[in-house]
Amino acid sequence: MQLKNLQIPVGAVFAPMAGLTDAACRRMMADHGAAWTVSEMASAKALNFGDRKSFALLKDPDPHGIYAIQLFGAEPETLAKAILLVREKGIRFDILDINMGCPAPKITSSGAGSHLLLDPPLCGAMVAAARKALGDDTPLTVKMRIGWDADHMTGVEVARQCEANGADLLAVHGRTREQMYIPPIDTDAIAAVKQAVQIPVLANGDVTTAEGALDLLAKTGCDGVMIGRGALGDPWLFERVRAALLGEEPPAEPSLNQRMMALRRQIYEMCEEKGEWLAMPQARSQAMHYMKGLRGAASLRRYCSMLEHFTDVDKLIDAVYRLQD
Repeated sequence: MQLKNLQIPVGAVFAPMAGLTDAACRRMMADHGAAWTVSEMASAKALNFGDRKSFALLKDPDPHGIYAIQLFGAEPETLAKAILLVREKGIRFDILDINMGCPAPKITSSGAGSHLLLDPPLCGAMVAAARKALGDDTPLTVKMRIGWDADHMTGVEVARQCEANGADLLAVHGRTREQMYIPPIDTDAIAAVKQAVQIPVLANGDVTTAEGALDLLAKTGCDGVMIGRGALGDPWLFERVRAALLGEEPPAEPSLNQRMMALRRQIYEMCEEKGEWLAMPQARSQAMHYMKGLRGAASLRRYCSMLEHFTDVDKLIDAVYRLQD
């Protein structure tokens, strides 16, 4: 796949997730074959106010592979100014993504995220403003849902507005905002978006296996897949998807030692970059994902919820090894 001046490698894209896809997490996924990774979302309005935490969400001193940043907002001029400010700060990114899919009330209450789906022309104006600020060389993508609710299935109209105003690719989560994350995804609705536009479309939702990725592509006709929660604690999923897309033999499953060393490396990098006080509460949920499928997983997840210092990670890993004997 080619996006502007970027040649995209074969593989699934790692989705942005607030509070989870920090630099350490993104690097882990990129090193295991993610086609590109996306930052946690940052508020365009907060960036306009010079909020340091928002700029910090986007800044990665050592991005691995192709790196996208994601902004959210509901005002085209504010979004355009935020993009210029990010560039003035020297924050390096390869792709800019606009969030039109987040269902969280604190985001939609401001008119941003998936609330934008209620106003397709505004979606187009957001894309147009971003395109003007970016210039013609940087790829511009949109992360969206299929609609707001069953009475407002605006995905196709939004997709057309985005394409007409300069978007280079769409990533479509197969649920409405009302559905949040619970019901099965609507592959027909994703397929309808794909059929409505000429730009590439990524299908997103519920992919946890390489077979699931291939099945989603077959059902939607999309150009690729985006994977989020399914890869947490299992970065090797990207290796398996890449092999499946290339028609190659699947790679060997990671050993227990490889899984634990990946966990330790990820949390170590989090502590190095954020400091232990900030990193460890965030590391608890990351650690829980690495416990999937292990003997004694329930008790191990409880242990994860009590991690306070980096030294506790080694104690957790020791407990994992004892329970697997």
